[in-house]
Amino acid sequence: MIDRSLVRALITSAALGAGMLLAGCNSDDISLANNAKANQPVPAKLIAEMTAKDMDLQSPILVRLFKQEAELEVWKQDRSGRFALLKTYPICRWSGDLGPKVREGDRQAPEGFYSITPAQMNPQSLYYLSFNTGYPNAYDKALGHTGSQLMVHGDCSSRGCYAMTDEQIAEIYSLGRESFFGGQKSFQLQAYPFKMTPLNMAKHRNNPNMPFWKMIKEGYDHFEVTLQEPKVDFCEKKYVFNAEKAPDAKRDPVFDPSAKCPAYVIPQEVADAVREKQQQEQAETAKLVSRGTPVARANPGIDGGMNKVFAAKLPDGSTGLSEGGEGQGLSLAAFTRAPGTIPATVNPPRGPVTSPQEPLVASMAPAQAPATRVASAAPTAQSEGFFSSLARRVGLGGSADTTASAQPIPAKPKVIEARRNEPPRLEASAPKAVAAAPKAADTKQAAAQPPLKPAVSDSQAATAFAAPAKDAVVAGAAPIVPANSFESRFSAFK
Repeated sequence: MIDRSLVRALITSAALGAGMLLAGCNSDDISLANNAKANQPVPAKLIAEMTAKDMDLQSPILVRLFKQEAELEVWKQDRSGRFALLKTYPICRWSGDLGPKVREGDRQAPEGFYSITPAQMNPQSLYYLSFNTGYPNAYDKALGHTGSQLMVHGDCSSRGCYAMTDEQIAEIYSLGRESFFGGQKSFQLQAYPFKMTPLNMAKHRNNPNMPFWKMIKEGYDHFEVTLQEPKVDFCEKKYVFNAEKAPDAKRDPVFDPSAKCPAYVIPQEVADAVREKQQQEQAETAKLVSRGTPVARANPGIDGGMNKVFAAKLPDGSTGLSEGGEGQGLSLAAFTRAPGTIPATVNPPRGPVTSPQEPLVASMAPAQAPATRVASAAPTAQSEGFFSSLARRVGLGGSADTTASAQPIPAKPKVIEARRNEPPRLEASAPKAVAAAPKAADTKQAAAQPPLKPAVSDSQAATAFAAPAKDAVVAGAAPIVPANSFESRFSAFK
């Protein structure tokens, strides 16, 4: 009798290959190498790490990004149902400044909460492999923010994206792929300017983006205290996290990004834990400020950042707006092996972020109807990936938004009264993933390793933004229609 896992692997490879051919019917560069890129197996070392942390290969994942630290974290659900940190990847390059993306062409990498569906996975990326962040989400659209094709991809090159090395994105892509095969409908991506610690909040206290950062920190805190993916909604142009219907309500609250917030409650245990965490951190931040913690120095001449492990390998390398700027710590990082191939064409952070006439700051109020049409996050026929194509052909949708609120958390579950650029590839956004513990059977995948970019040799080896501002209130967001059912999308492969 043929081994069941082998049959599954053969079916999977055939289906993915068919999806690639369908997606690339207008392209001349379809090849087995392209299939192999998207079907590379999860490294054995990483699978061993999952086993040690009581995780299944196909359990749900969650991704967090930090600009200042230039790090991407992959969290994975263990068998207890909680998320635990699986691996931290240094980011090779991100562009723009600390702060959210506001308009098309501002070179900003987005900040906020986004959902990654199978339709956003792009095996045909111009930058090895990629997935679309789903920007703009409902919050961004409610404020009239514009932009499109904001990716996490390889090639260590960024114009508004988060760029990894090819080896890194291959590994991250494989983790996302396996979570989809395990039944996760979408995985959440949380993008932050920095780790939301008391020290960082003190250092950036005068940044004009602080109202926005305090709002998304609410979701950061919800995740930190629960180790569960926070449910994200939008109303009154702001984020709302882990909202539930009131005890006396007959139906779930309906959220609209530009309308008044409906009556809702936050679970008591979550509200208490988040409030306690915030009180402790606010007290610590106040102490740091009173002790004279310096405000982060403005450095508008730098465009984005790079993790020091990469900067140390480049002639005149700079980490830019990431930690370790101006060569700090690069001498030690020079002895650390870079996690992947650095292309010879890579450019370390330098150059102006924007012109003096267009300072790069988040919009602090709802914008007027934008002259630029908000870009669609739907894939085009020419750039459609195999996940998207396969889903479309079986009649399933592929996008939705997930994303908690700047409102104070009630001490009890009391009812909160309703009150007043990367080049073309793929995209989208989606809801909270319900994580069912998947079966232990692992997918056997093509082991062919496509060629990577030429490296810069080790022999060539070589902060933050702040500006005075008002404590303005940031408005925020709109719920996106949840993705269609994913349950049967890959049922043939399970």
